[in-house]
Amino acid sequence: MKQAVILINPYLTEQAELYQPRRLRAELGKLGVRADVLPNAWTAHTGRDGIEEELSSRYDFCVYLDKDKYAPRALEKRGMRLFNRAEAVEVCDDKMLTHLALAGVVPMPETYFAPLCYKEGARAEIGEKLSYPIVVKEAFGSLGKQVFLARNRAELAALSQELKCRPHLYQEFIAESAGRDLRAVCVGGEIVACMERRSEGDFRSNLSLGGKGEIFTPTEELRTLCKKVADTLGLDYCGIDFLFGKEGLLVCEVNSNAFFGGIEGVTGANVAAVYAEYMVKTIYGE
Repeated sequence: MKQAVILINPYLTEQAELYQPRRLRAELGKLGVRADVLPNAWTAHTGRDGIEEELSSRYDFCVYLDKDKYAPRALEKRGMRLFNRAEAVEVCDDKMLTHLALAGVVPMPETYFAPLCYKEGARAEIGEKLSYPIVVKEAFGSLGKQVFLARNRAELAALSQELKCRPHLYQEFIAESAGRDLRAVCVGGEIVACMERRSEGDFRSNLSLGGKGEIFTPTEELRTLCKKVADTLGLDYCGIDFLFGKEGLLVCEVNSNAFFGGIEGVTGANVAAVYAEYMVKTIYGE
């Protein structure tokens, strides 16, 4: 019997968060693969004889929907194929690592990492390098919840003080794209679904923050950028966010575990089915 395991964060409770694993389990089942949804808790550990775990002997592959960086490394070391791979999840989870990996590959907003617990003068220096307003982001976060806007020196100083012990970054504000962006969901580097998101009252356009989505027909420029991002980061599946710059699209963020419930609802695309077919073909050659 063909079998897969879908690993999710053990603390997930919201229906919106559980939609993804349930949809993937259903679509894999249609293709003859029994998929178990399990919490990523005590998945693997190191013992006297090396790494100890039970999943690699029970399942053909793993759909990894968590962001913990230790379990996927252990599973891969035991020979298990993960969708997405451990390194890809790690790089996408850390926004600054994402920018460093894509630097020189695709156009992106100008971005500076923040030294942790730095001195007073560094804030003024950042204010001089980037014009106000300045986007301030925690390096780890999702759904737009850890993204802020500093409109002046005082707001920048306050945010810097609040975040100084947490990894964060400073980013150029793209005025042309305020409250507006693109989300492209890709499988194997190819766009499966794409929507434009807009917000009337927030510079962030996330659907989870009240933004509205509508179908966007991908351009050749968008397809090329998505392929470059996925190939560079080694992503089987991802959601890529783009900003509308004066000279073209700018890659803003890449999410290795992007929720697809919202974009399925907006576009009518069956993202789960395409992803399931991709995984089955990769593992079984079917």
